[in-house]
Amino acid sequence: MIDKQFKNLEEQIEILKYKGMTINDEEYTKKILLRENYFFISGYRYPFMRSNVDKHFLEGVTFEEMYSLFLFDRAIRNVFFKYLLVIENNLKSIFSYQLSKKYGYKEKYYLRAKNFTSDKSRQKQVNDLIKKMKRQIRINGAQHTATAHYMSNYGYVPLWILVKVLSFGIVGELFSIMKYDDQVNICKIYNIPLDEFSNYLPILSNYRNLCAHEDILYENRTQKKIKGTRFHELLGLEKDEEGEYKNGTNDLFALLIIMKRMLSYNEFKDMCLELEKRIENLEYNLHSIKIDKILDRMGFPSNYMELANIERRDVDEFREN
Repeated sequence: MIDKQFKNLEEQIEILKYKGMTINDEEYTKKILLRENYFFISGYRYPFMRSNVDKHFLEGVTFEEMYSLFLFDRAIRNVFFKYLLVIENNLKSIFSYQLSKKYGYKEKYYLRAKNFTSDKSRQKQVNDLIKKMKRQIRINGAQHTATAHYMSNYGYVPLWILVKVLSFGIVGELFSIMKYDDQVNICKIYNIPLDEFSNYLPILSNYRNLCAHEDILYENRTQKKIKGTRFHELLGLEKDEEGEYKNGTNDLFALLIIMKRMLSYNEFKDMCLELEKRIENLEYNLHSIKIDKILDRMGFPSNYMELANIERRDVDEFREN
């Protein structure tokens, strides 16, 4: 394999020109490439290419258009991240409440192995996770203000404090080793079946990490797929020949559907309005392609905003019919 050689800013611009991109202002383009990194910005070139094989841009594509898509992705990444943190906080609060109520508020009680699944094949996972959580208590006993306060004044750390320093991944793993009854009680709060809820948590965790590390979001696809939901049906999403939904299973719209099920009505409505504003702004800055091309890569149907207006009573009525 041929090594990728360093290219200076002038050479980077020449590559873009060679592939057919219009550079209106070379000094501006250099400034952006230096600040944002040629490699990352060029990751947004695909919607503007003639084909994946050709590797040349469509006629009239400008650097400003590709950079607009880059900025759009950053903007929606921030929106998704903000509301993923809301979901993360809600989950931590609910988990800690349910477990503390049943098993006690001191770690010597709530971190007993007998409080979790009795499945023999998962005992190593149970013990390993308990060790991870105890390690977080030790690490944060002097670093995290609330943890240090409880350790110095009371000699223990309640679960509702400990969860604040646990990663989303560990919280998801915690749910996976809970007893069946505890899992079901939590799922009832969200009105989501256990199998679907269990599938959602690693997807949420993966997207949370993706957003935190500024990876490309808008066209991301996950290995895990979500089941078709009442929202897929209410929106009239198209199915393929095998009866599977074309959108909303492993794309960004699937994440939006998960978040619809886990945020409050008003939180989700606000989120969708923020996304709509960013989409409209991108549409204004696109000239060589239509916004539909970007929405398609996101998995968003043209009526995506209708998802924000579906209320619980609408879902219940649909179920009954």
